[in-house]
Amino acid sequence: MKESGQVSLYIEDFSSLMSRIGDCGERAYIHVYRRGLASRFLDQLTSHPGNLDSLQELMDITLELDTRYHEGQKEKVIIKIKPHASLLNKDDKSIGSEKERRIKEGLCNYCGRKHPFGKCFKRPENTQGSSKGFPRKQGKA
Repeated sequence: MKESGQVSLYIEDFSSLMSRIGDCGERAYIHVYRRGLASRFLDQLTSHPGNLDSLQELMDITLELDTRYHEGQKEKVIIKIKPHASLLNKDDKSIGSEKERRIKEGLCNYCGRKHPFGKCFKRPENTQGSSKGFPRKQGKA
Protein backbone atom coordinates (compact mmCIF):
# COMPACT_ATOMS: atom_id res chain seq x y z
CA MET A 1 0.00 0.00 0.00
CA LYS A 2 1.28 3.46 -0.85
CA GLU A 3 1.80 5.93 2.00
CA SER A 4 -0.92 8.20 0.63
CA GLY A 5 -3.23 5.35 -0.34
CA GLN A 6 -6.56 4.54 1.24
CA VAL A 7 -7.02 1.43 3.34
CA SER A 8 -10.41 0.69 1.79
CA LEU A 9 -8.72 0.08 -1.58
CA TYR A 10 -5.97 -1.95 0.08
CA ILE A 11 -8.56 -4.13 1.84
CA GLU A 12 -10.41 -4.65 -1.43
CA ASP A 13 -7.23 -5.72 -3.23
CA PHE A 14 -6.08 -7.87 -0.31
CA SER A 15 -9.44 -9.67 -0.10
CA SER A 16 -9.35 -10.33 -3.83
CA LEU A 17 -5.87 -11.85 -3.57
CA MET A 18 -6.91 -13.92 -0.54
CA SER A 19 -9.77 -15.47 -2.49
CA ARG A 20 -7.38 -16.44 -5.32
CA ILE A 21 -4.73 -17.94 -3.04
CA GLY A 22 -6.99 -20.04 -0.89
CA ASP A 23 -6.73 -20.84 2.81
CA CYS A 24 -3.29 -20.14 4.27
CA GLY A 25 -4.43 -19.64 7.84
CA GLU A 26 -5.53 -16.54 9.73
CA ARG A 27 -2.09 -15.79 11.23
CA ALA A 28 -0.41 -15.83 7.81
CA TYR A 29 -3.00 -13.45 6.39
CA ILE A 30 -2.61 -11.10 9.37
CA HIS A 31 1.17 -11.11 8.92
CA VAL A 32 0.99 -10.35 5.19
CA TYR A 33 -1.74 -7.72 5.71
CA ARG A 34 0.33 -5.86 8.31
CA ARG A 35 3.46 -5.95 6.14
CA GLY A 36 1.57 -4.28 3.32
CA LEU A 37 0.21 -1.41 5.41
CA ALA A 38 1.53 2.12 5.13
CA SER A 39 4.00 2.98 7.90
CA ARG A 40 1.65 5.58 9.41
CA PHE A 41 -0.50 2.71 10.74
CA LEU A 42 2.18 0.50 12.24
CA ASP A 43 2.89 2.67 15.31
CA GLN A 44 -0.79 3.20 15.90
CA LEU A 45 -1.49 -0.52 15.73
CA THR A 46 1.22 -1.42 18.25
CA SER A 47 -0.19 1.06 20.75
CA HIS A 48 -3.80 0.07 20.07
CA PRO A 49 -5.55 -1.38 23.12
CA GLY A 50 -6.91 -4.87 22.80
CA ASN A 51 -5.89 -7.93 20.86
CA LEU A 52 -5.87 -7.95 17.11
CA ASP A 53 -6.35 -11.68 16.74
CA SER A 54 -8.60 -11.71 13.71
CA LEU A 55 -7.96 -10.36 10.24
CA GLN A 56 -11.40 -8.77 10.13
CA GLU A 57 -10.76 -6.90 13.38
CA LEU A 58 -7.40 -5.69 12.05
CA MET A 59 -9.05 -4.50 8.83
CA ASP A 60 -11.79 -2.68 10.74
CA ILE A 61 -9.29 -0.89 12.98
CA THR A 62 -7.03 0.15 10.09
CA LEU A 63 -10.09 1.41 8.21
CA GLU A 64 -11.06 3.50 11.24
CA LEU A 65 -7.50 4.86 11.59
CA ASP A 66 -7.41 5.70 7.89
CA THR A 67 -10.71 7.57 8.09
CA ARG A 68 -9.36 9.65 10.98
CA TYR A 69 -6.13 10.28 9.07
CA HIS A 70 -7.90 11.55 5.96
CA GLU A 71 -10.28 13.72 8.00
CA GLY A 72 -7.21 15.29 9.62
CA GLN A 73 -5.67 15.90 6.22
CA LYS A 74 -8.80 17.75 5.08
CA GLU A 75 -8.50 20.06 8.08
CA LYS A 76 -4.90 20.87 7.15
CA VAL A 77 -5.83 22.08 3.68
CA ILE A 78 -5.22 25.80 3.56
CA ILE A 79 -7.42 27.91 1.37
CA LYS A 80 -5.37 30.54 -0.34
CA ILE A 81 -6.85 33.95 0.30
CA LYS A 82 -5.66 37.01 -1.51
CA PRO A 83 -3.19 38.64 0.92
CA HIS A 84 -4.17 42.03 2.26
CA ALA A 85 -7.44 41.95 0.28
CA SER A 86 -8.98 44.42 2.73
CA LEU A 87 -6.19 46.87 1.92
CA LEU A 88 -7.03 46.99 -1.79
CA ASN A 89 -9.81 48.77 -3.63
CA LYS A 90 -11.94 47.22 -6.37
CA ASP A 91 -9.14 47.74 -8.94
CA ASP A 92 -6.62 45.88 -6.72
CA LYS A 93 -4.79 49.12 -5.98
CA SER A 94 -3.81 49.95 -2.43
CA ILE A 95 -6.01 52.39 -0.54
CA GLY A 96 -4.66 55.66 0.86
CA SER A 97 -3.65 54.51 4.36
CA GLU A 98 -1.96 51.38 3.00
CA LYS A 99 -0.16 53.42 0.35
CA GLU A 100 1.19 55.77 3.04
CA ARG A 101 2.33 52.86 5.21
CA ARG A 102 4.19 51.25 2.32
CA ILE A 103 5.93 54.49 1.39
CA LYS A 104 6.87 55.10 5.03
CA GLU A 105 8.34 51.59 5.41
CA GLY A 106 10.11 51.63 2.03
CA LEU A 107 7.91 48.93 0.54
CA CYS A 108 6.76 48.59 -3.05
CA ASN A 109 3.39 50.23 -3.55
CA TYR A 110 2.38 47.58 -6.09
CA CYS A 111 3.11 44.28 -4.31
CA GLY A 112 4.08 45.34 -0.77
CA ARG A 113 7.53 43.74 -0.80
CA LYS A 114 10.83 45.37 0.16
CA HIS A 115 11.98 46.93 -3.12
CA PRO A 116 11.30 50.22 -4.94
CA PHE A 117 8.05 50.53 -6.86
CA GLY A 118 9.89 51.21 -10.11
CA LYS A 119 11.81 47.92 -9.88
CA CYS A 120 8.82 45.70 -9.05
CA PHE A 121 9.00 42.66 -11.32
CA LYS A 122 5.30 41.94 -10.70
CA ARG A 123 4.15 45.17 -12.32
CA PRO A 124 2.84 44.56 -15.84
CA GLU A 125 4.88 47.50 -17.15
CA ASN A 126 8.09 45.80 -16.01
CA THR A 127 7.27 42.30 -17.26
CA GLN A 128 6.35 43.03 -20.87
CA GLY A 129 8.75 41.32 -23.20
CA SER A 130 10.59 39.66 -20.35
CA SER A 131 10.89 35.98 -19.67
CA LYS A 132 9.64 34.25 -16.53
CA GLY A 133 8.40 37.45 -14.90
CA PHE A 134 11.81 39.10 -14.55
CA PRO A 135 12.23 42.69 -15.65
CA ARG A 136 13.70 43.19 -19.06
CA LYS A 137 17.23 44.49 -19.18
CA GLN A 138 17.83 48.01 -20.33
CA GLY A 139 20.25 48.06 -23.24
CA LYS A 140 23.03 50.59 -23.69
CA ALA A 141 22.24 53.51 -25.99
